[in-house]
Amino acid sequence: MSTLRLGDTAPDFTQDSTAGPISFHAWAGDSWVVLFSHPADFTPVCTTELGKTAALSGEFAKRNVKPIAVSVDPLDSHGKWVLDINETQNTTVNFPILADADKKVATLYDMIHPNASATATVRSVFIIDPKKAIRTTLTYPASTGRNFDEILRVIDSLQLTDSHKVATPANWQDGDDVVIVPSLQDPAEIAQRFPKGYKAVRPYLRLTPQPNR
Repeated sequence: MSTLRLGDTAPDFTQDSTAGPISFHAWAGDSWVVLFSHPADFTPVCTTELGKTAALSGEFAKRNVKPIAVSVDPLDSHGKWVLDINETQNTTVNFPILADADKKVATLYDMIHPNASATATVRSVFIIDPKKAIRTTLTYPASTGRNFDEILRVIDSLQLTDSHKVATPANWQDGDDVVIVPSLQDPAEIAQRFPKGYKAVRPYLRLTPQPNR
């Protein structure tokens, strides 16, 4: 399986999950998707990550994002694990966990890195847009839990930059100034798109207030 790259169509699949059988593209519909993998059930870091995802359900929903997790353990194990997650993380897991015992999804998405582990998936993250295009990939080792605030920040950036001719600078947070893309040079269009004006630090570095604020 070749490595999936930004802009590629996210592979479709049908797989069992804690929410019943899922046909991925149909399940995703017109939503954004965060597909993220876990090395195994009943592991400490994964338990905190799934709990955090559940706690952020409102944040995902307001961005039109559906989270979906995948682990190579079977469905009955997932069901027992969810009870542990809910109890220890004081939340309710309300998104599907794919039961990828045959490693179909893990193989499609190149989630098993043999030099790290021949059997367990790495902590992969795929942010997928409503057109089913892969927009962001993140890969963490099994020992390092993911920063879900960063995942939400990336989604905010993607959705903003899809709608406006801007890019987001280092450490940008929603509400901060943004960068006017270098390809936009027409003064009249700049004035129309950015009525609050901009600051030209350099001709190629023009900062403007976030246009959807």
